[in-house]
Amino acid sequence: MCLKLDQNKVYCLKVFFVNLVFKLSYICLCLQVAAFKERITAEAEDLVANFFPKKLLELDHFLKVKMWVQLLIPRIEDGNNFGVSIQEETVAELRTVEGEAASYLDQISRYYITRAKLVSKIAKYPHVEDYRRTVTEIDEKEYISLKIIVSELRNQYVTLHDMILKNIEKIKRPRSSNADALY
Repeated sequence: MCLKLDQNKVYCLKVFFVNLVFKLSYICLCLQVAAFKERITAEAEDLVANFFPKKLLELDHFLKVKMWVQLLIPRIEDGNNFGVSIQEETVAELRTVEGEAASYLDQISRYYITRAKLVSKIAKYPHVEDYRRTVTEIDEKEYISLKIIVSELRNQYVTLHDMILKNIEKIKRPRSSNADALY
């Protein structure tokens, strides 16, 4: 049994199938984007929940090292103060890391506050899609920011470790004990 279709119906069927393919492609793309967003959000939450509490403990170690170096700094005298300047430089670097770590923690708090405000607006205005998109964009931005923070912390730890190891003798004993032999 052969069906006769006129040109108009064939054209309409072609348009229908093309639209159907585009819609299915769009739905697949939306599902992939949603899965990607979920993965990013989960990774960001994991970083905040697991990584940063450990970094708080390490911040305590930094404070102890800073105090140790500060207590080793002798009173200022004439003569060889090169070791003292190394100690002061180490303390300054430790202060820098401490300040940046505190600002990173503050950034996480601000992220949660901003996100909570947006989620409450979504609850109040569920028909406004822009709020939903903004939450997604904020999550993506925070994920990227957290990756940068992790890299920065690593770089600062490596720099401090290198600085302390290279100068450990000058940090422990800023003035040489053989100063009497010079006279």
